[in-house]
Amino acid sequence: MIISRSSPPDRFDAAIIGGGHNGLTCACYLAKSGLSVGVFERRSILGGAAVTEEFHPGFRNSTASYTVSLLNPKIIEDLRLPEHGLEIIERPMQNFLPLPDDRALTAGPRLADTLASVRQFSQRDAARLPDYFERLESIVALLRSQLLQTPPANPRGPRDLWSMLQLGRQFRALTAEQQRDIHEFFTRSAGELLDSWFETDALKALYGFDAIVGNYASPYTPGNGYVLLHHVFGEVNGKPGVWGHAKGGMGSITQAMAREAERLGVHLETDAPVKTVLIERGRARGIELEDGRRIAAKIVAANVGPKLLFLKLLPNDALPADFRTRIERLRMGSATFRMNVALSRLPTFTAAPASDKSHTHLGAGIIMAPSLAYMDRAYAHARLDGYSQEPIVEMLIPSTLDDSLAPAGAHVASLFCQHFARDLPAGRSWHAERDVAAERIIDTVTRYAPDFRDSVIAHSALSPLDLEEKLALTGGDIFHGALGLDQLWAARPVPGYGDYRTPVRALYLCGAGAHPGGGVTGIPGHNAAREIIRDGHSDR
Repeated sequence: MIISRSSPPDRFDAAIIGGGHNGLTCACYLAKSGLSVGVFERRSILGGAAVTEEFHPGFRNSTASYTVSLLNPKIIEDLRLPEHGLEIIERPMQNFLPLPDDRALTAGPRLADTLASVRQFSQRDAARLPDYFERLESIVALLRSQLLQTPPANPRGPRDLWSMLQLGRQFRALTAEQQRDIHEFFTRSAGELLDSWFETDALKALYGFDAIVGNYASPYTPGNGYVLLHHVFGEVNGKPGVWGHAKGGMGSITQAMAREAERLGVHLETDAPVKTVLIERGRARGIELEDGRRIAAKIVAANVGPKLLFLKLLPNDALPADFRTRIERLRMGSATFRMNVALSRLPTFTAAPASDKSHTHLGAGIIMAPSLAYMDRAYAHARLDGYSQEPIVEMLIPSTLDDSLAPAGAHVASLFCQHFARDLPAGRSWHAERDVAAERIIDTVTRYAPDFRDSVIAHSALSPLDLEEKLALTGGDIFHGALGLDQLWAARPVPGYGDYRTPVRALYLCGAGAHPGGGVTGIPGHNAAREIIRDGHSDR
């Protein structure tokens, strides 16, 4: 769905930079409040990183983001996404982790199924796992309660002081044991935490994988226990912690959002890259497009990363020096390599459970990283050589759940891979090495499914540089900035500006560079819209 107007208006109450899912979410809420809104997207398709595109004749798949859980249920309901065609299908099995010795560990769909699989490795770990899940859920419940809240920017302001007091009350209501658990998860590494809980390498790998998704770090990097938490606060169809597939690919989410935006009267324009934010006397007054058009607006909301917004779309003298310096120092780079593969048939994993007669493991998240030590080596090799001979690969085969993505009998696979540095050493270029890395990834999958390479018809590949150039993800960072403790909550993107506002009046940040960070959640767009409406469209 590509929407463009031949004679667009040149004045809005609010102009949104970027038509990704957060920009569309923000636009819908603003339009519902009665504002005139225009969305301006640089590509010829709306959706940002959440789009579905044909990558080989007859084969379609999600281009970058690739699976659903974090999309907030309030936003799904408020934006009437099911009415606009969104259908989310639960995975029949949550995760499948094949091992080099042809054993496998599986998770879901029920806790009993997970425990039965774990018992094949360790009775002790199976006995401890329910307690681990219970501890995890108590922490995640506190995080969920903060997702739709605006972090404090000014601790001395009455609204922010009240927000901090409410959070303090929630924390004090927890048991002493739960408070200690939160402290550990926010300060220690996921590897250390999992080592202290379990003895089975495969089990630690299964749950440690969440800590390095989009995170250029070892599982033993202190503080990345939070990244693990970030990937478990979601739900699908009311079931917490479940992952699923958006029928038609991730683009069905953003296309449903675009339909709601259009119903609300939002102007949606593609092939409209923004050149600069127009500023007069310290206040945003609109945007200028690359084609020279000027769009006047009382408010500008940016669904682009902080570095792109503040360092490229604003005049050099528009920001306080300290703020600009801190933006320059933001930690970027998720070290992600993304592939889509057209398959002539389903692959056969030698570690497939004999009990899985219906091959539900092929509808799971298939994690090819058998231990935390394996993940640690992949990170170390990437630091030395740009990427590892043995990368970390998660594969999904969404066509097992959705036959609209491939011709009859054929399939598509999504490969999400870590760790691939944005900047290769010794002057090497991703344009020259993209295909080498793709072959390495295919080799990795083939070690677990020997017929995989022979089933490959074609593939598309996006290196970190491609993610930057194609999707405007600075540093190839899928989260618009690392999810470290120094760049979370009230400190996202920098301390003092965690409330979606910026040093420029009437300019807001509504993308993943704001709280709560990356993933297809819609939450930054939702929260930013609330703060824009709260400000009353006047000088602050």
